[in-house]
Amino acid sequence: MQGFLNLNKPLDWTSHDCVARVRKLLRLKRVGHAGTLDPAAIGVLPIALGKATRLLQYLPENKAYKATIRLGVRTTTDDLKGEIIHSQPCAGLNLAEVKTALSKFTGKIEQIPPIYSAIQVDGKRLYDLARRGETVEVPVRIVEIFHIEILDWREGDFPELDIAIACGSGTYIRAIARDLGTDLATGGTLAALTRTQSSGFNLTNSLTFNDLKAQLQAEIFQPIAPDTPLQHLPSVNLPATSAQKWCQGQRISLTLDVFGIVRVYEQETRFLGVGQLQGEVLIPLMVFEPVS
Repeated sequence: MQGFLNLNKPLDWTSHDCVARVRKLLRLKRVGHAGTLDPAAIGVLPIALGKATRLLQYLPENKAYKATIRLGVRTTTDDLKGEIIHSQPCAGLNLAEVKTALSKFTGKIEQIPPIYSAIQVDGKRLYDLARRGETVEVPVRIVEIFHIEILDWREGDFPELDIAIACGSGTYIRAIARDLGTDLATGGTLAALTRTQSSGFNLTNSLTFNDLKAQLQAEIFQPIAPDTPLQHLPSVNLPATSAQKWCQGQRISLTLDVFGIVRVYEQETRFLGVGQLQGEVLIPLMVFEPVS
């Protein structure tokens, strides 16, 4: 049982809950996840199985979401799970104003993560400090937003905006909802969030827990091949003799037009792991499957 599971995380489950459930269903000790997803969010949560847990660090970092932002409201957690700290109807707000404000959130931007988040300050999680009532200065981060598309706009005392957003790793959609509300002087909070893409996986091909249980009962479940989400990395093919040496931890001399982190194969078909090309030398970083 080596490879990946593209899990559609259910509402109100933590990422840790999902790992524990997968571990129990598959009777597998080595299980990990890529890209923590808040309990209030649903959607793609990549799960690594067995030795594939060692590949998590090499997955692509870009993510995509569909989000609903409610304006006129602010909460302690920047989503509807938190306590309301501001509520003021803003029926006069129009979509043109929202579009103008939203345009400021593309590209590389400064973002202050929510105080209820898993980020560590002095070795302590922000949400633990917040629950104890401790006030800390949350460090500003630079995140990248590639694209934001408005999907729907619903007027009312507390209007709602549906958006699709593509972004880099470390972006908090809750913070975008909060900061958009601040720019509009109305307050804003995240009302719903679905992650549609993460680390090379997409929502269309994801499995719910019910799907997974059904496949296991029918004995048809197959993990996603370990190299499938690594297609963003260039590949290197080794002949059998060189593959044997590389899998034993030896460096291999190569002359190629690629460089950096690469997927390594034996004769184009057998995935061996991940290496690094430095100059004309291929260095083993993670040997997934040794050659016998």
